[in-house]
Amino acid sequence: MTSLVERGQIITLVREAMDSGARQDRACAVINLNERTLQRWQVDRSRGDQRPARTQVPVNQLSVLERTHLLAVVNSDEFGRLPPSQIVPILADRGEYIASESTIYRIMRAEGQRRHRGAERPAQRRHKPRALCATAPNQLFSWDITYLPTPVKGLYFYLYLFMDIFSRKIVGWQIYDIESADLAGEVIRDICARECIAPDRVVLHSDNGSPMKGAAMLATLQALGVAPSFSRPSVSNDNPYSESLFKTLKYRPAYPHQAFESLLAARQWVGVFVQWYNEEHRHSAINFVTPAERHDGLDSVLLQKRVTVYEAAKRRHPERWSGRTRNWQPVLVVYLNPDQHIAEKDEKIKGDLELKMAA
Repeated sequence: MTSLVERGQIITLVREAMDSGARQDRACAVINLNERTLQRWQVDRSRGDQRPARTQVPVNQLSVLERTHLLAVVNSDEFGRLPPSQIVPILADRGEYIASESTIYRIMRAEGQRRHRGAERPAQRRHKPRALCATAPNQLFSWDITYLPTPVKGLYFYLYLFMDIFSRKIVGWQIYDIESADLAGEVIRDICARECIAPDRVVLHSDNGSPMKGAAMLATLQALGVAPSFSRPSVSNDNPYSESLFKTLKYRPAYPHQAFESLLAARQWVGVFVQWYNEEHRHSAINFVTPAERHDGLDSVLLQKRVTVYEAAKRRHPERWSGRTRNWQPVLVVYLNPDQHIAEKDEKIKGDLELKMAA
């Protein structure tokens, strides 16, 4: 309810806004006030809100003592793991009645005790994975497994896919008919050999699946000197690069509408996709160069050529350009699960770089 003093202040503020050129309906909308309410207040400023201001207390409300006794009963060793629907009949069989089920539920809800009362592990606080970043290829990898359909319902082929987060290049993949930490270890071992990765150089991020955290996989990573990093349980946003890559794969126009007939057919299709993705696909997140070009360090030269082309076009027809040319600067740092202050600092650095290039 609004007091008479507050009403007078609101009426004065609205009038001042209207004197400055504002419309009454717009002024009322800003303060979330109905225009009809304002008009009613202006008719009789001496008449306040006629609704009763007293608080109604139910006559049948439990006393403080009764409420305390009820909570002591439902939280006792005997009833602490039972819902009210079980507590009330047990007490009735003993000739006792303390309150109805709905009353017990209402009081438990008010006390923050309306939760599962069975034997369960206490809730654990999950922390965001540590922030990671890459400034060059072969520093930060991401991997995951996705299902590929087979002709048999409920059976799948499993695509193991590893990518370099800095360059977005698919650095390794394989398809098997099972999920296995041993098989995943074989794939990462082959990647490290082909990419000539030295120990303690690469961080490999994944979710919390059993192949990712299996003993064989962790032992392989330790032997290779690859540091593991894991997402929080059931949080797909902690592994966004692999999730995005799987969406790109499965939303390709060439993705089969029918199931893969065999393991060989699945491997052939994914092989064609990887060739297209790495060598032909100009990735928007790395300023439209291919992952292979960025992985090989060719993106800076290509982007500088685009700058030259745009600057020449602007000199030929300056009237067609309202401001600076398109930003073709290479992406210098790629973050995985960055902290908020790091992301804000990175955006500021990017803005400062664009202003310097425009000058």
